[in-house]
Amino acid sequence: MATPVAAKRGKKPRAVAATASPTSTGGQVQSLTRGLTLLELIAASHGSVALTDLAQQAGLPNSTTHRLLTTMQQQGFVHQVGDLGLWTIGAHAFVVGSSFLQSRNLLALVHPVLRQLMETSGETVNLAVLDLGDYQAVIIDQVQCTQLMRMSAPIGGKLPMHASGAGKAFLAHLSDEQVTKLLHQKGLHHYTPKTLMSPQSLKANLAQVRKAGFSFDDEEHALGLRCVAAPIYDEHGEPFAALSISGPLARMTDDRITELGALVIREARKVTLAFSGR
Repeated sequence: MATPVAAKRGKKPRAVAATASPTSTGGQVQSLTRGLTLLELIAASHGSVALTDLAQQAGLPNSTTHRLLTTMQQQGFVHQVGDLGLWTIGAHAFVVGSSFLQSRNLLALVHPVLRQLMETSGETVNLAVLDLGDYQAVIIDQVQCTQLMRMSAPIGGKLPMHASGAGKAFLAHLSDEQVTKLLHQKGLHHYTPKTLMSPQSLKANLAQVRKAGFSFDDEEHALGLRCVAAPIYDEHGEPFAALSISGPLARMTDDRITELGALVIREARKVTLAFSGR
C-alpha cells in the first residue's frame, strides 16, 4: 500500500507510489518477459531489425527497448550490427538453443503420447520415422491395443511410402515433381486391389491428405486394415516422423475416420511443439 509522508510547513500530505514490483501478474518477471519478447521478435525478422521497429512491435518505449537490448547484448544473446545499428540474434542464443537439440529424446517424449492415444482411440498406435536412405517409413515405437483383433507390426518394420498412412503423411509434403522422381526410383508395388497403382491417383490422394491434414490408408497395404496418420515436424518445418492409428475395417468405419484423423492431428501437433518448438 502507499505510505503517507509527513506534511511540511502546511503542505498536504502526498501519497508515495508503491515501489514497482519486479513481478507482474501470473508471477512473471516483467523485464525478463519483455526481453524474451524482443528476442523472439528479432528471431522472427529472419535477419536484422531496427530498434524503433522492435519497440513498436513490442509496444514499448524506445528507451526501455534500448536498455533491454543493451543488457542482452552484454550477455551475448543479441548483437548490434552495421552503420544503421540494426539488431540481430547473438551467438550465445544459438549456444543455449543448441543444448535443447542435444537433450531431445523423441522416444521418451512420444511414448506416453502413444499410450494415451491408444487408450483414447482403442486402437494400436505407432510412431514412424522417415528413412531418407531408401525413402521408407520405419516403425520405431508402438503401443498395441487390447482388442483380440488388432494391428501388429514389428519395431523396425518398414512401411511403403505410397501404401501406408505414415508413408503418405511424408509424401504429401513433397512437390509433384519430387513425387514423380521418387516413383521412378521406387516404383509402385502392388499389395492389395486397393493399392494406388498410378502416379495420377496417388498425387490426387496426396492432395486430399494436404487438405484434410491427415493421411488415410484404406486397405492399401493389407486387406481389412485401415490407418490414419499425421506428421511430426522438426525445427525447420520438415516432417521427419509420424503418428499413426491402425485397426481393422470393422472398427475403423467411415464414420470414425474423420474423428480419428482429428485426434492424430491434435497429438502430432502437441509432439511437434514439444520437440521442435514450432
